[in-house]
Amino acid sequence: MKTQGEIEAAICEGTRRFEQEYMGRGPKDIHAHLITDCLVVRLQGVLTAAEQHLVKSLPAEKGRDLLKQVRTHLIETARPLMEAMVLEATGVQVVSLHHDISTLTGEEVFVFTLAESPLFRETKKK
Repeated sequence: MKTQGEIEAAICEGTRRFEQEYMGRGPKDIHAHLITDCLVVRLQGVLTAAEQHLVKSLPAEKGRDLLKQVRTHLIETARPLMEAMVLEATGVQVVSLHHDISTLTGEEVFVFTLAESPLFRETKKK
């Protein structure tokens, strides 16, 4: 049985691999937080150079909306891959997936609602 930290590390690695292989660029920083039956994954520095230029070259709302639409469509298409990665790391089925990205900060957030809280072993306190 994994520790909570090992589960969170596996989620970070799986998400990093997904971003690199599916989106074409990995994040500069990534953190996962398991909170009972909710898994929050925060990525920083995810916008590609092309996405940054797109956002800057179009009127603010249009560039932002277009980028969010494309990212949302890509995530929905790849949802089975993301859910399988979370299932493998946690041992629990995903109930729902929520996603958003900021064109200002380059931060991306995934929130997975799980069918139940994953079991994990407690770490020894020093």
